[in-house]
Amino acid sequence: MRDTSLRSTSRFVCTGGSTTRMENFAKFVLKELSASGLQLDLPTAVENLCRTDRYVMYKVGPVLSVNHGIGMPSLSTVLNEVIKLLRYAGCTDVVFIRLGTSGGVGVEPGTVVIADEAVNHEFRPVYQLPVVGQLRSWPTPLSGEVVEGLKSCCLPEDGYDVVINKTMATDDFYEGQARLDGAFCDYTEEDKLAYLKEAYDNGVRNIDKEATCLAAMVNRANFKAGVACVALLNRLEGDDYTASPETSRIWEQRPPVLVVRYILKRLREMQGQ
Repeated sequence: MRDTSLRSTSRFVCTGGSTTRMENFAKFVLKELSASGLQLDLPTAVENLCRTDRYVMYKVGPVLSVNHGIGMPSLSTVLNEVIKLLRYAGCTDVVFIRLGTSGGVGVEPGTVVIADEAVNHEFRPVYQLPVVGQLRSWPTPLSGEVVEGLKSCCLPEDGYDVVINKTMATDDFYEGQARLDGAFCDYTEEDKLAYLKEAYDNGVRNIDKEATCLAAMVNRANFKAGVACVALLNRLEGDDYTASPETSRIWEQRPPVLVVRYILKRLREMQGQ
């Protein structure tokens, strides 16, 4: 009988903001793993394992698919609970990958950015959090093995750009990302462009709201982390997202396809194929 315990089968934790997106990702993982020919203990359908409406979690063989909501406070809550779960189960050598959407900086919309470094609003690779009244800092390393593994899964026939650069994580979607379209804005378009160009000059190619928190917490837990997000727009050219729903769906599927290829490659290596 094959061992179906979490300890023996969980190797990848994939996270993204939306509940629907991570449910769809779990279904995609199930479809691809079922067709892979690998010896895996897979469910017949995906099932939400959570008994809370704060987030969802699906287990598909060696993959956990979990949504983390919007921003670092929400993400840190989910990561604390998932990391505790993995520790209780005795899991080791786990890879965490955040996949989703982001705002591009100097890249064409539809480009997938694989982060080789997660930086904050000052372009520094640190994550900061007030703890017992004091501001503490942790480094934000991303696994070079995961970065190169994801990149190696890109195919010429994919027909879109994949770049390896820095991802900047901010505490806010509007003012924190120098947007002009929020409820509040006390800076000019010139201020915005100057900041985004400085980010570009420092190697930033996309902006999200979670990368530094993910990198720091996963590193503290002695696991590996990666981030692969598609850029929905080029912030140097505006703040408005203008792609059609059909184009958006195509773009949003790019990181999941890349991540599943990586997972399949790693699993085949584990099984000596």
